[in-house]
Amino acid sequence: MRRRLLSSLLLLLLAVGPARAAEYRIETVAEGLAFPWCIAFLPDGDPLVTLRGGELLRLAGDGAVPVRYGGVPEPYVRSQGGLFDVLPDPAFAENRLVYLSYAHGTPEANATRVVRARLGADRLEDVTPILTVAPTKDTPVHYGGKLAFLPDGTLLVTTGDGFDYREAAQRRTSLLGKTLRIHTDGSIPEDNPFADDPAAEPALWTFGHRNPQGLAVGDDGTVWLHEHGPRGGDELNRLEPGTNYGWPVATFGLDYSGQRITPYTEYPGMEPPRFQWTPSIAPSGLAWYDGDAFPAWRGDLFLGALAAGGVRRVDLEDGEVVAEETVFPELEGRRIRDVRTGPDGALWVLVDAEDGAVLRIVPAGD
Repeated sequence: MRRRLLSSLLLLLLAVGPARAAEYRIETVAEGLAFPWCIAFLPDGDPLVTLRGGELLRLAGDGAVPVRYGGVPEPYVRSQGGLFDVLPDPAFAENRLVYLSYAHGTPEANATRVVRARLGADRLEDVTPILTVAPTKDTPVHYGGKLAFLPDGTLLVTTGDGFDYREAAQRRTSLLGKTLRIHTDGSIPEDNPFADDPAAEPALWTFGHRNPQGLAVGDDGTVWLHEHGPRGGDELNRLEPGTNYGWPVATFGLDYSGQRITPYTEYPGMEPPRFQWTPSIAPSGLAWYDGDAFPAWRGDLFLGALAAGGVRRVDLEDGEVVAEETVFPELEGRRIRDVRTGPDGALWVLVDAEDGAVLRIVPAGD
């Protein structure tokens, strides 16, 4: 492979499998951002970016920050806690609604919370909590916090197991270690898989998750989720409502002590992952690529890696994983927090650092 430097942008001809070569360049859209966590896009194409410390920004096309929104709920910021996702409503052009997830509470009692708000000119208005995960926990880690809309307009929310409460991921009376499905006002859809089960929380959609920090819905409605394993066993799952994904009964990972958590990597009645990473890469952010900029990658998944660094591509064929690889070698070693497909067809990437950055990956000829 040949590399050359042009106007401070890296160009690379990268072989990514048969008929999948892509020549691209990486642009720095914004930098100097303290631990960016999520990027999402408004109908006019402007990106919204959350910073884990509690800021919500709107970037202009040239990377300038025209708005730092006021009225953002104050998150509990400690360790992995802070402000997480932002997601515009599918009808944002008409209602200007957005949804945010964040760590809420105190060191003794904290939880993942989701609010709905109206995006004003320079502040959030009518901020309304629509979900607070229960029970609360006293650990500042494993929040989940990813949001995505299903084609029917209902909202999916991922939650973590709280680390010290991993058995709760198997308890249907707990909201820890789950994906939840709610209406945008926080009410529960009547067709949720456990809506009529008195022994389960009605918001439950799937369970048996550890710390899901990647959630993407394909244009065919398929829902993909990845989650952090312990030492090894990071998972990519294809979600089906009502399904148990195994944690902590079945995992490819070890405990941080080096001891086995369970003798099982698979268990009857529990869905195994479609792909797993051992050793861990610490997956974060997930994009279903449906853009026109890189036609050979259409229908594939892209995700970031926090521990291993860089960006991974998961090659999907007919809904199945056929290959996985590291792409954009010049990003290896950088903690990648989020990867999204922009309305321009570019791949947008957030670098997780005290001096973090927003990157845009486009074809070299653009």
